[in-house]
Amino acid sequence: MKLRIAATLLALALSAATAAAQPAKGLKEQIVGTWNFVVAEVAAPDGKKSFPFGETPKGILIFTADGRFAQIHVAGDVPKIASNNRMTGTPEEYAAIMRRSLSVFGTWTVDEASKTVTYTIVSSSFPNWEGEAQTRNIDKLTDDEFVNTNPNVGGGRGSASNFYRRMK
Repeated sequence: MKLRIAATLLALALSAATAAAQPAKGLKEQIVGTWNFVVAEVAAPDGKKSFPFGETPKGILIFTADGRFAQIHVAGDVPKIASNNRMTGTPEEYAAIMRRSLSVFGTWTVDEASKTVTYTIVSSSFPNWEGEAQTRNIDKLTDDEFVNTNPNVGGGRGSASNFYRRMK
């Protein structure tokens, strides 16, 4: 019995020493992976909050180790096109889809000192962003959670925070 306890304590001590000997991961290493989109929250200057993709959105954010990213955000309640043909929707259906979804891909870099991530957009479902570099504050980054904020949403509408959980 004492031998078992001693062996267990030794194993715990060795695993703790091994973990302590490993260098801490930088933000870039921590952010690489696949993230499930939880919610986007816009905070207006007057303090009011809104959820541009609703409170139960769907989506994914993928960061590759070689500096590429892909992001898809879709409201949980995007209406279907009545004709069941994506090429023959009505103007109203297309407008609803455009307002409630966003896809973006390109390259990304991290600034460790300022704790920011910058997306350089190659293409987007909102084509006005193509070629832009957009910087987000990294508010929280753990093994399981990632929160980033755009501190200045276009036109002085406030800030927008995106919340993600790591996919496993």
